[in-house]
Amino acid sequence: MAELKTKRTAHSVDAFLRGLKDEQRQKDCRTVAALMKRVTGKKPEMWGPSIVGFGSYHYKGASGREGDWFLTGFSPRKQNLTIYLISGFKGAEGLLKKLGRHSKSGGSCLYLRSLADVDLEVLRQLVERSVAETRKRSA
Repeated sequence: MAELKTKRTAHSVDAFLRGLKDEQRQKDCRTVAALMKRVTGKKPEMWGPSIVGFGSYHYKGASGREGDWFLTGFSPRKQNLTIYLISGFKGAEGLLKKLGRHSKSGGSCLYLRSLADVDLEVLRQLVERSVAETRKRSA
């Protein structure tokens, strides 16, 4: 079975964020990082070269594949700020309707162009419920 490519690394989150050329994207990332740190109680860590993750859990899929993954995280991609949430938790659809301008695609990825387009309190609730559901499912 192939090994996961995305793993926790010892690289500096601060250096990664300082390296972002777009100042507004850098500011948005720092805001999201602070929000996720408050929700999880965990410090940010790099997962691979471009994902900032918070906390971790061990999973084992139906196929037998298992590994470690972050509870929640984000990645500043070229077009969007990608927020990683678990999919299918109770109340997600209602919160997404209240969030503001976003696109959701690919299971557990929420794509934001800018934090100015969304309600940060609703984003906090999404992250909080996603983390709670992840912890529940992985217990």
